[in-house]
Amino acid sequence: MAEKQFAGILNGAVPGEPVKKDENSRRGNWGNQIEFVLTSVGYAVGLGNVWRFPYLCYRNGGGAFMLPYFIMLVFCGIPLFFLELSFGQFASLGCLGVWKISPMFKGVGYGMMVVSTYIGIYYNVVICIAFYYFFMSMTNLLPWTYCNNPWNTPDCSGWTSALTDSCCECKQFIPNIFLLFPILSLRHYVLNISDDIGNFGEVRLPILGCLAVSWCVVFLCLIRGVKSSGKVVYFTATFPYVVLTILFIRGITLDGAINGIKYYLTPQWQKVLDAKVWGDAASQIFYSLGCAWGGLITMASYNKFHNNCFRLDSIIISITNCATSVYAGFVIFSILGFMAHHLNVPVSEVADHGPGLAFVAYPEALTLLPISPLWSLLFFFMLILLGLGTQFCLLETLVTAIVDEIGTDWIIRNKTIITLSVAVLGFLLGVPLTTRAGIYWLLLMDNYAASFSLVIISCIMCICIMYVYGHRNYFKDVEMMLGFPPPLFFKVCWRFISPVIISFILIFTVIQYKPITYNDYIYPRWSLAIGFAMALSSVICIPIYALYKISRSPGATFRERLKFACQAHPKWGPALQEHRTGRYAPMASEDTVEARPLKEKEEQKEEQKEVEKERKEEISLTIQGSNGSTNTHNNPNPSA
Repeated sequence: MAEKQFAGILNGAVPGEPVKKDENSRRGNWGNQIEFVLTSVGYAVGLGNVWRFPYLCYRNGGGAFMLPYFIMLVFCGIPLFFLELSFGQFASLGCLGVWKISPMFKGVGYGMMVVSTYIGIYYNVVICIAFYYFFMSMTNLLPWTYCNNPWNTPDCSGWTSALTDSCCECKQFIPNIFLLFPILSLRHYVLNISDDIGNFGEVRLPILGCLAVSWCVVFLCLIRGVKSSGKVVYFTATFPYVVLTILFIRGITLDGAINGIKYYLTPQWQKVLDAKVWGDAASQIFYSLGCAWGGLITMASYNKFHNNCFRLDSIIISITNCATSVYAGFVIFSILGFMAHHLNVPVSEVADHGPGLAFVAYPEALTLLPISPLWSLLFFFMLILLGLGTQFCLLETLVTAIVDEIGTDWIIRNKTIITLSVAVLGFLLGVPLTTRAGIYWLLLMDNYAASFSLVIISCIMCICIMYVYGHRNYFKDVEMMLGFPPPLFFKVCWRFISPVIISFILIFTVIQYKPITYNDYIYPRWSLAIGFAMALSSVICIPIYALYKISRSPGATFRERLKFACQAHPKWGPALQEHRTGRYAPMASEDTVEARPLKEKEEQKEEQKEVEKERKEEISLTIQGSNGSTNTHNNPNPSA
């Protein structure tokens, strides 16, 4: 009894109250809908909202960029978000299992797993760098404030000298004013960047230690799957907004902040006619929502079957993600405006994007604020939480796919071992990124591993569901799950508008392609070939598995095997028997028979016993009758 009470407390139950049971007892469900919403917000809202969107906004027309951005959100972002959520929730399976809808396309699920693996490896390295700067901020004076540290370069020029020395006037001739700042000296000291991507050098122990800390945190938060991560997200998904608000209030009170915000929002309407602006808007929406990573399908698979994943989940999460990007832009550019005011340079010279904004420009600006270590701690803590929210879902996507695919009772009971194994493997694969050449490989993976491959995967997913499985079938599935059919707008987007926009993104990505560079370093051709190989490794899963499935399908001709491979698997549909109604009610397979309720099995056994009993009686009577007939024939006068 005590053990049961203790287990109930671990599951979040209050002593004296009944323990809430999962609808899917074998697989588990979210504790409540809030946990799912917060997890999805943490997954969609990541580091890109802080370091990519503000830069794209000011580069593509400031406030004018908002117009194509929100148009792409409405016609592509929200529909695709709803499609993936409904897909995973209907089948209660991860990114591999859901392809029972059309087994030939299971390679799409494998492609999602490959993409999530790449992102999970390098994303945690970015988080570990944030951990390092967080630990370095635990001091009375930030180490990148002055240039009297042992690791500073001879050209270093601290903020004090930059603001007082006469040589400050010379800085306007320097293309990137950050080249002299002490935080870059610190970064070069910590990373000790080599001169070539092929020159790995030694492992940087501080980064390696922080990487271990990062993976340990991720594992501990996922040790019990969605049951533990669902509780952690109450903090990790909400506290970044507290930090953003604190930094925003502090930022807008600084001198020059209004100039930064004006630079951020001033519309340049002529750029709306530029196709590049629309391409950037579509790409940002597509990547920031996390479509085609497999995470949305995985998170939705732990919902209860009749959860309304349309009104609350799809709409609110998508809008929250985009609103966070806009809000983060105000925070970032208020500080950058203050920075430009003190340096007496245009905002354009202090605005940066990517890791340069998160680990150089913004932290350097925070050194100008009173109690700068406090603001630095808050900022890097916010980056850590934003990264962890995404990392939780990436790891859970891989673990869920493995567990669902194997599906044995042992592996379901020992899911924690699978989680630990994936975490350890992710740590080991991330070790090369902690070497002196690690930053080169990190940027290579960031630019190639999850680029055009995501677009192709998403496009094929839409085609499979809408045209191979059939849009009418899927609309009926959604209606059976939610109680109402998808709105007409979403039907049109799924079938026509969203695939066209996805195709536009793919074409734009190819046309806009430029070889990756890092500062003045130009990547060699062999490294770019590796980058393309990483991008294609996820896409190539689709045709390879399709050919494999067709070859293993029954049929005398290729056309018959193709048709069979495209048909939905008999097990496709709701996971639980009580939800399999209508066209999912007849279940002929042995596995489905075994899955019927115990009461139904007992009734079948009783019926079989009755039938066997009646059959035995009939046989007995037949034998007796035949014996009687024989005796009468042999002795027509029994009395004799």
